Amino acid sequence: MDLAVKLIVFLPLLAAFIAGFFGRAIGDRGAQVVTTGALLIAAALSWFVFFKIGFGDAAGTVRIATWISSGTFEVLWALRADTLTAVMLIVVTTVSSMVHLYSVGYMAEDKSVPRFMAYLSLFTFAMLMLVTSDNLVQLFFGWEGVGLASYLLIGFWYDRPSANAAAIKAFLVNRVGDFGFALGIFAIYMLTGSVQFDAIFKAAPELAKLTFTFLGAEVPALTTVCLLLFVGAMGKSAQLGLHTWLPDAMEGPTPVSALIHAATMVTAGIFMVARCSPLFEYSQTALDVVTLVGAGTAFFAATVGLTQFDIKRVVAYSTCSQLGYMFFALGVSAYPAGMFHLMTHAFFKALLFLGAGAVIHAMHHEQDMRNMGGLKDKIPQTYWLMWIGTLALAGIGVPVIGGHGIGFAGFYSKDIILESAFSAHTTVGMIAFWLGIAAAFMTAFYSARLMFMTFHGEARWNTGHGHGHDAHGHDAHGHDDHGHKDDHGHGDHHLPVKVPGVMMVPLYVLALGAVIAGGVAYNAFVGDGLEKFWRGSILILKEHHALHDAHNAPLWVKVLPLIMAITGIALAYHFYVQKPSLPSQTAASFPFLYRFSFNKWYFDELYDALFVRPSMWLGRQFWKKGDVGIIDEVGPNGLARGAGRLAGVLGRAQSGYLYHYAFAMLIGVAVLVTWYMLSRGQ
Repeated sequence: MDLAVKLIVFLPLLAAFIAGFFGRAIGDRGAQVVTTGALLIAAALSWFVFFKIGFGDAAGTVRIATWISSGTFEVLWALRADTLTAVMLIVVTTVSSMVHLYSVGYMAEDKSVPRFMAYLSLFTFAMLMLVTSDNLVQLFFGWEGVGLASYLLIGFWYDRPSANAAAIKAFLVNRVGDFGFALGIFAIYMLTGSVQFDAIFKAAPELAKLTFTFLGAEVPALTTVCLLLFVGAMGKSAQLGLHTWLPDAMEGPTPVSALIHAATMVTAGIFMVARCSPLFEYSQTALDVVTLVGAGTAFFAATVGLTQFDIKRVVAYSTCSQLGYMFFALGVSAYPAGMFHLMTHAFFKALLFLGAGAVIHAMHHEQDMRNMGGLKDKIPQTYWLMWIGTLALAGIGVPVIGGHGIGFAGFYSKDIILESAFSAHTTVGMIAFWLGIAAAFMTAFYSARLMFMTFHGEARWNTGHGHGHDAHGHDAHGHDDHGHKDDHGHGDHHLPVKVPGVMMVPLYVLALGAVIAGGVAYNAFVGDGLEKFWRGSILILKEHHALHDAHNAPLWVKVLPLIMAITGIALAYHFYVQKPSLPSQTAASFPFLYRFSFNKWYFDELYDALFVRPSMWLGRQFWKKGDVGIIDEVGPNGLARGAGRLAGVLGRAQSGYLYHYAFAMLIGVAVLVTWYMLSRGQ
């Protein structure tokens, strides 16, 4: 068991090392075999560990070494293996192995295959270090590791300015969250004298009674710590306010989008809050903030997804919205429901991202849905597989009185979250419930809109009009070119091409998860077996019984999300299949609302005005007036000019006439004699 956990974590690191440093020696195929093989082995071992821990009694900690020892401060390098870790292991390694396999086909023509595969494996290792951490310092190591790897992956095509800008934006926005996260860790160590999870969690009840003085005010210590930790989660999981990096991250290759935005990096914040449930449970204020931010994010991202045309950006905003669902589940103390949705979401969202990548590949790397249409018969396998992901995302299923019903994976996990929010019987819980209901309708609409615009209607890819642009005047699709030949060897570059089999296999695996994961895992994750399954890894206080009461929610609460989903899909069908002129008419009828949604609530423009331009102005002032105007003028430039003037004066004394020099010598002798006589007189 200990060996299996070590292999799961370190096989991706070994593969990244081999592909990264010996890529030229082993070639593209060698790098693909090493990295993909390592992840497939890690995934198989993860499922073995999952069943041994979740349904057995194999939980424990694997100690590797003492990492830091300084006085009384000691940090162990240890791998924590409990149910929470086991769930994350299967999610991370399964999706990552499928992304690795998919990349064999998708990145086949790229000129830097070993580097790409090495980055993927390095990212996976950092994420595995995060989810197996036994203390906050090790968790922070993995936390920053995925941030670094995501920077490398988003900016993989470094010769594209848009990719570089997106990578920098992701890095900087995450630094804002990470600063809060680091402060939270410092505060915990200050209050408890430890960074080990067990010691911190044991001290949580006492921390709830403590306060400290900040700017003359008494501040509750535990609430402050939890909110600081949550700021870190907001950055990493792209919650409202710190979400702006996620859509731009679509500049990376599509496999990166699936890996980062489906199951790994963006779920790090969910995992961290669930791991720290023994802290959050004792701070109702922190839980309320988590609930409201999550609900706001779910609603906000859904409204933006309604009007986007880039196929990857639509799926990206869907991810942002679903992360909001997970957070407000955590906020009403339904941690198992949040983790349940994290697991099911990983399957159907990775399926949708990779399906979108298959469409992009077939369309010669076109990403604007306005230049698609009529693809249903050209790539039928991708079409049906993406419908599975869409129906799972929309939460299609059949509720059963007295049971949990039957349906796609998202039906089980999203519904239990909404039922938990309703059953919390709190103001913030009801706010989350109704915002979640509204988001469910919009999610179904924009997901079906993606399918109808991409696969139905007339073919808009054989008109020869070229690539579309959005209202901002920049590429709506990012043109995912990464060194591919535009025609893939075909005479007419407008005709869709066949998707390679190696790219289809991961889609089938993920589709299986999108179909059965919810029904199979329901009982263990959120049903009668949840206490046995989650034992010791999640704490829920007795007074927080929203998840327990959710199973007895009124029938209308159980049915309403399904009604919203069906209505959303039907409305999208009416708009984009029956009457394709309606979308433009509706946009013209509500221009402000359309622009507000299309421009993503103007968050980028707001941040540009508040932070980017003032920072650029301030930097320019320091440069032009501080550095150039003062430091250079007084320092090196001033000294150089002074030396030049002095040299000019001295140079004029060198006249070349002998009597000038004799006169100067005479004056010098007179000065010396005068000085000597005066000094003797004293």
